[in-house]
Amino acid sequence: MGPSEWSGRRPAETGRWSRCKQWLRRARSEGYERSILLLIAKSTLAATLAWIVSYTVLSSPAPAFAPFSAMLMIQVTIYQSIAQSLRYLAAVAAGVAVQGFIGFVAGAGVATFAAVTLIALVIGRWPRLGSQGSQVVTAAFFSFAIYVSAGDTLQGAAQLGQILLLVLIGCGIGVLVNLVVMPPMRFRSAEHGVRSLAHAMCDLLSDMHPPLREGDLGQERTGQWRYRASRMGTTVAEAQSAVRTAKESVYYNPLRLLLRRRSPSFSGYAGVVDALDRVSYQLASVTRTLDQSVCHTSEGPQRTEFFGLYADFLASLAEITAELSEVDEDRLVEQAERLSSLTQRSGDCENRLSERAEDIKLIITDRTSPYGILLVEVSRLQEEFEYTAELLQDSVNRELSSD
Repeated sequence: MGPSEWSGRRPAETGRWSRCKQWLRRARSEGYERSILLLIAKSTLAATLAWIVSYTVLSSPAPAFAPFSAMLMIQVTIYQSIAQSLRYLAAVAAGVAVQGFIGFVAGAGVATFAAVTLIALVIGRWPRLGSQGSQVVTAAFFSFAIYVSAGDTLQGAAQLGQILLLVLIGCGIGVLVNLVVMPPMRFRSAEHGVRSLAHAMCDLLSDMHPPLREGDLGQERTGQWRYRASRMGTTVAEAQSAVRTAKESVYYNPLRLLLRRRSPSFSGYAGVVDALDRVSYQLASVTRTLDQSVCHTSEGPQRTEFFGLYADFLASLAEITAELSEVDEDRLVEQAERLSSLTQRSGDCENRLSERAEDIKLIITDRTSPYGILLVEVSRLQEEFEYTAELLQDSVNRELSSD
């Protein structure tokens, strides 16, 4: 198979080993693959160190608690490692405490096990424990097994205390490894979140405006637009998560002290994602209207002219989202200026559409018609993209003023 005439590159092979080589090649550069390999390596190191301490140094009869805890503390950010370690310690301590108290009072019978399980499950529902809530009952079960196998009450209490010590050691080693060994600094994940969301919108808008201009509005086509717009919420949630991860990666991270420049502010990116979230609802309204109503409208020159102008407006929005899909902190000054120019162009398209719509009697006399709904969404879309451009410009101005 020959190389592409556009890129000069040969198409990627599809064999299993070829895909593995491609994955490893991508892992050489910053991205998802490298993050996965780094998490695996750090988890292995943390678990191994915890095992050495618990088994070799302390000679614990249940050394697995330490490496298991250490491995769980390797998170995508230092902030998450610390937060999850505190929740995990609280969950394990609660489970051990429940078993220790109930076991001391009621012994080690089946009724005791049922009571421990019930109380641990209730405590595990506490929202403050988050995803670590399930560890309460897990710790209670292990504690019960160790307690009933102990020779006497005093020995059982000592072993329960050792569980807490091993968990504490494991959490400490896990957090320390994540803090010292290539601590994750995910500044670029905020950009990636905005890019992915804007790219999805750009693809949808770019697919919509050519058929709309030509009046090719078949039910199957508009149904696909509507489905894709309805799925945009998942991409929005991923973008919001990416911005949160970028912000959290700064907290307690020693690499922040080594940066030659000030840590970036992510408020601009967060505002952009929130604005694009609102845009996704408006696109859903536009595609729903096109799918439900427009195919039943009568054809004519006014309909053709209206959809032609509407297509021009959507094409101008596609240019804006295309620019947002390439957002880059290093080029944000020129991109903010470019976005301002593009929003002015889309505003001109909105004005032309609104002015010509006044001559279409159906739109003026019946605001419940699909034309009226589409016009309302044009105004809302324009406002949101203007607001997005202003957010990025304000973010640029703040960065420049702080230098």
